[in-house]
Amino acid sequence: MIIQSKLLEESRENEEKLKSISPSKRVLLIPHCMRSSEKCTAKMTKAGLKCRDECPDRCTVGRLRLLAERSGYKGVCVAPGGSMALKFIKENRPEGIVAIACMKELEEGICAIRETVEAERGYDDPPLIVVVPLLKDGCVDTEVDEEEAKRIISL
Repeated sequence: MIIQSKLLEESRENEEKLKSISPSKRVLLIPHCMRSSEKCTAKMTKAGLKCRDECPDRCTVGRLRLLAERSGYKGVCVAPGGSMALKFIKENRPEGIVAIACMKELEEGICAIRETVEAERGYDDPPLIVVVPLLKDGCVDTEVDEEEAKRIISL
């Protein structure tokens, strides 16, 4: 509980700093568990879940992905887990990360990012991270406060 409170407090403090990072230097991480287990027609690829062009507005995942892309984000990864998200971060080397996930994945992911940055040469500073925790977790048909996620993406 203490780690969770610290993570959320740090994230709130980072919101103002995120405004100074160009969207072209940010990435958005979305968990694939937010997609509808019954209706989603997206395909899983080696780079994550890829929404079909003909249905970008059907679900929260598609709407958030589209908002980030239209805002000029460097990339969006709809990942089935932390290792794919971490690989995406290593490949894109963002200055800012907006991460949507359950608290467990957020805690583990932030630790993994920090460890990676310390181990890798070429990073000047660790990326700034702002989180949006899921409202409903459970790994299937999870939910996020979509308006809050949109607010953070649009900072």
